[in-house]
Amino acid sequence: MERRSAVRRVGGVVFAANLALVAAKGVVWWTTGSIAVGSEAVNSLADVAYSLVVLGGLYLTTQPPDFEHPHGHERIEPFVSLFVAVGVLAAGAGVIWSASTSLMAGSYGRSAGIAGVVVLAGTALGKYALYYYCLDVAERHHSPAIRATALDNRNDILTAGAALAGVLGSAAGYPILDPLAALVVALGILYTGYEIVRDNVNYLVGAAPPEDLRREILDRALTHPKVEGAHDVVAHYVGPEVDVSLHVEVEGEMTLYEAHDIETEIIQSVREIPEVDDVFVHVDPKELGEWKDDGPA
Repeated sequence: MERRSAVRRVGGVVFAANLALVAAKGVVWWTTGSIAVGSEAVNSLADVAYSLVVLGGLYLTTQPPDFEHPHGHERIEPFVSLFVAVGVLAAGAGVIWSASTSLMAGSYGRSAGIAGVVVLAGTALGKYALYYYCLDVAERHHSPAIRATALDNRNDILTAGAALAGVLGSAAGYPILDPLAALVVALGILYTGYEIVRDNVNYLVGAAPPEDLRREILDRALTHPKVEGAHDVVAHYVGPEVDVSLHVEVEGEMTLYEAHDIETEIIQSVREIPEVDDVFVHVDPKELGEWKDDGPA
């Protein structure tokens, strides 16, 4: 319940903030014709579009488990993140086209003046606050969609700074800096799209989690006083969560009840790791010689 309300709240806050920024930048762009501010308006418009998708996606991913989805709906999140990436990449391509056309035509737009400085500086400060807010929620609740949103907000700080440099350069008598700044903005937008794709593809293809997580899984199994070894440890992403299977070696003379208790205790221990969803433990009598070399084990 706490995760559900937290991630939904992030979606609403980000949507409202981006909508306000579109309005502010759009007014300045319309009244001044600044290409740098215009590129930032397009960036914020893309942010509004993906914020709507994130809101809808987070609503789905935070639904409780049901008969058709017994593990819940969190595995939808990487798809939501990739949709965000598509929108971000499309926005970057659009800004590149606009700035390149302006450079080739020699039409650099007009200075955005004090209004442009204020709206871009305000954007950088607002996005700074949103970045840390989203990142904190993403880390606490292990949400790839919110992490993708945090990365986009982080990048918006840089792109707003680049646009601000273009506005100031244009005001100082160097109007070509306006579309050049727009190109820098576009490159930042494209890089954000790349980061989001890179981070979420692993969730979709079942990649292994980081080595430190695998070591923690092993440590939790091996700290059980009746476990004498472990092997065939497999951990992989299923959506943003990790499924684990492993074999543990125990004394072969113990009863089935004792082996069952060991299995249950290991499953409970490993499941306490926030990233882990399902855990499957196979109990082997050590006398069978099924041990396989595993350095950490």
